[in-house]
Amino acid sequence: MTVRPSAIGGIVETSLYVANLARSAAFYEGTLGLTRISEDERLVALDAGARSVLLLFQCGATQTATTTPEGVVPAHGASGSIHVAFAVPPGSIDDWRAALAGDGIAIEGLTRWPEGGESLYFRDPDNHLLELATPGLWPNY
Repeated sequence: MTVRPSAIGGIVETSLYVANLARSAAFYEGTLGLTRISEDERLVALDAGARSVLLLFQCGATQTATTTPEGVVPAHGASGSIHVAFAVPPGSIDDWRAALAGDGIAIEGLTRWPEGGESLYFRDPDNHLLELATPGLWPNY
């Protein structure tokens, strides 16, 4: 077995591929309160808290490698409905449910996990499944 050089410290970026970059960025900024930290014609990067970045890529804009002065980003992409879970504080699910309802966003599910966590599920404009999860969902969260 190969010895790993260091432990993984978390997930830095998560990517979603969207049909309308401006519409999706407005949704994540307005509905979830994420802050835009970078953008260009093919992506919007949003601060997702705790050293995490949500990358919104325009569908089809990453199918070829991108060369920048810093190096090459290989081609990537995905299709279909993707799932992303966002961390929220304990006791905040009811407030989130009310805020989403106020924005006209349908709640698709609510789960209370055995360890005490709660998850609230809904969709973004591209039909990606979003989850707001409180601690107690996983042994490490």
